[in-house]
Amino acid sequence: MTFQSIRPSKARAAFLEQASQRILITDGAFGTQIQTKGLVEADYAGDLGLAKDQKGNNDILALTRPEVPESIHRAYFEAGADIAETNTFSANKISQADYAAEDLVADINRESAALARRLADEFADKDGRPRFVAGAIGPTNKTLSLSPDVNDPGYREIDFDYLTEIYRAQCEALVEGGADFILIETVFDTLNAKAGIMAVRQMEQALGREVPIMLSMTLTDLSGRNLSGHTVEAFWYAVRHANPLTVGLNCSFGATQLAPHVAALAKIADCCTMHYPNAGLPNELGEYDEMPDTTAGYVLDWARRGLVNVLGGCCGSTPQHIAAMAKAVKGIAPRQIPEPARKTRLAGLEPFIMAA
Repeated sequence: MTFQSIRPSKARAAFLEQASQRILITDGAFGTQIQTKGLVEADYAGDLGLAKDQKGNNDILALTRPEVPESIHRAYFEAGADIAETNTFSANKISQADYAAEDLVADINRESAALARRLADEFADKDGRPRFVAGAIGPTNKTLSLSPDVNDPGYREIDFDYLTEIYRAQCEALVEGGADFILIETVFDTLNAKAGIMAVRQMEQALGREVPIMLSMTLTDLSGRNLSGHTVEAFWYAVRHANPLTVGLNCSFGATQLAPHVAALAKIADCCTMHYPNAGLPNELGEYDEMPDTTAGYVLDWARRGLVNVLGGCCGSTPQHIAAMAKAVKGIAPRQIPEPARKTRLAGLEPFIMAA
């Protein structure tokens, strides 16, 4: 690869200017909001004529029922969101192959980003406040760090270069559609996230301009590790080289369970933090009962302690949750980004800091 100079991102500068003034708000859950619409197979499948059933393929609604994701984006912006995360969590070749829709990956991502972009610009034009679009890419159902075969620990279903290629195709379509940032979210395997970072870096070289990265880790247990075994601190030291716009935690748990890990990341991350917890823990029916004011109260505590720059919601959250959060933290100063001492920081499963 021949490296060329990269033009800085105007969206990064605009985001950081806003984030220096107030706590920003990202949106809430998409999947659980789609579930409330009562859609049937025909809604998902449209007239695409795909070989498999599409019900549950939320991403494909950008092509078959775009008014559904549009209404959800609109509701979140009306609730006070500054950021729209595209409805593209599974819009990659690996995941879409389950629906025989892998050939539509570029179309899904491009249209999803364009839809979010149009609404973001509409709301920005109304009041002059910038709105941003984060192109969301999920982890896929494959892992680079772990073997799916207990009898063969060295076996991998895919390799790093292949996953990078998968992510790059998704990222390119998201940016073409108008995404400001790439959000690598729900990171259960740190090596998967690194493939996403590599994909963005390759894309930047091809475009000749920066596309800022947002990173969001998900924990698999209350000890604060992801599936590949990294602690929150180790994860940060493993990805800090990417110069992310934001880093944070999402999914898996509600705000009460994430609180100590939010505090740990606030101390060490020299970029903005963005956290979007679930609306509590699911009940025995898999539904989320935590009320908007309850969730808002928990994240208000984070804000008062100076731990956060961006807040939002994941599974089970609604526009009402986002509105309650936005109201709760209005007027509270954002987290001050620390300047860590210059030391060598390395990451295995645990962080390692070399003494000066």
